[in-house]
Parts: sequence; C-alpha cells; structure tokens
Amino acid sequence: MTVLTHPSTGRTPGSMSDAEWHARLELAACYRVFDHLGWVEMIFNHITLRVPDEEGSLLINPFGLMYHEVTASNLVKIDYEGNILSDSPWPVNEAGLLIHTTLHASRSDAHCIMHTHTTAGSGVACIGDGLDPDNFYSAQLFEMVAYHDFEGVTVNPEERPRLVEDLGERNLMILRNHGLLALGPTLPAAFSALWTLQRACELQLAATSTGRPLTKVSREAAVQSTRESFQLGDRTDAGRVLFEALRRKIDRIDPSYRS
Repeated sequence: MTVLTHPSTGRTPGSMSDAEWHARLELAACYRVFDHLGWVEMIFNHITLRVPDEEGSLLINPFGLMYHEVTASNLVKIDYEGNILSDSPWPVNEAGLLIHTTLHASRSDAHCIMHTHTTAGSGVACIGDGLDPDNFYSAQLFEMVAYHDFEGVTVNPEERPRLVEDLGERNLMILRNHGLLALGPTLPAAFSALWTLQRACELQLAATSTGRPLTKVSREAAVQSTRESFQLGDRTDAGRVLFEALRRKIDRIDPSYRS
C-alpha cells in the first residue's frame, strides 16, 4: 500500500544531524498527539526516542513543560545514565529515567518507549486479573501484554532487573497499580500498540461498569484477532498510517512543535 509521508519541515539546525532533527520532529509531534488525545498527566510521564546513529543517546521531554509546550528544539538529549548531552536549561524527571533508560539499554529493538497514567490504563492496572480478552481491542493483544508488580515510585536501581525480566520480549506492559507502557522498533509502532491497549482498557472499564456479565471471546477468536490486527500489522506499516494521520491533524491545529 502507499503510505503518506510527512511534508518537509524546513532546514535542519546546524548543530545536529538531519537524522536527529527528523527524530526530534517526530517525537515532538507525538507529544502533541498525546496532548490532543488527553493522554497527559500534567508535567509527568514520558515518551523517549533513540537518536539515530548515536549509540546510547535518547531524546526525552523537558521536566516542567506541559506536553503542548514540547517542541523539536527543546527536547533534551540524554545518555542511559541520565546525563544531559544537549544544551538545555531544563532538567529531566528522575522517576521517568529509570524505566526508560533501563528498557532502552536492555532491548536493542526498543527504539521508542511510551509510558502513560491514563485513567483507563491505570484503572485496569489496579484490577487483580489485569486486562481481559473480551472486547474488540483486547482480543487483538492475545499473549502480547506483560505485567510488572508495583514497587513504589520507580527510582530504585534495584528494580531494573525485575523490569527487564517481567517485560521479556513483549512490547506492551501493564505496570500494576501504576499505568501502561509500550515500546517498538519505530515510534509509530509503539504508538499503535499503546493506542490499542488504551482502547482495550477504556472498553473493559465501560463494559464492567454496567455490572452485567461480559460475552466471552474464545481463544480461537483472540488468536485470529491478534494475527489480523489492522493497526498492528504490516498492512499499515506497523502503525505509521495511523500516526501520520494524527500528525497531519496536529499540523492543522498547531504546528508550533516544529520549532
């Protein structure tokens, strides 16, 4: 299929490579998409993205800015130890660093990592049985979601090996009593996986709030749904069509993220 590409966004600043600038543009656009969708927690939570062709370098939001204030140029470049590598007046959030740097370092395919505290996601994270497979979106995530037990605010380095072990080779994780996490080999892939999980959580809470018994999805139907999932499959270039459609919407609303 033909995938629409994003229009030119001007010249690359002289202080960085074209690859870094385009990564910054994509990540800043994603922060604006999250803001548009309401996936925000004031100045908290993070989306991180590896800097192309720079081993061990990540881009993260400046701690203190709302998501609608994030731009390509004010994103902070850090290493896996949390050291700031770019010329930035902004700090980064210690609590966010541990999860992101740990998983970026442990998974070579973790180009992008997203973490949210949405009401629906955090709500399902507090349910003992976690995500059930009995709605259209959760059925598309059969055996794709890992779980990690709550150990308090994630600032303790001793939690790192347990995060890595619990995630394993999966790209989605429910942090119990906490929130949602997604990663992917590209930003659109991580986004489409997280969007699917978020919708699954929203529908689960809506359905269970009725107090009525749920119609069960069979294992066979869940396996088929996961195999044929449109937003996660190659038919949409691993979510790029979905993400680029939202990015075009942001461009129409407020393209200031490009600055």
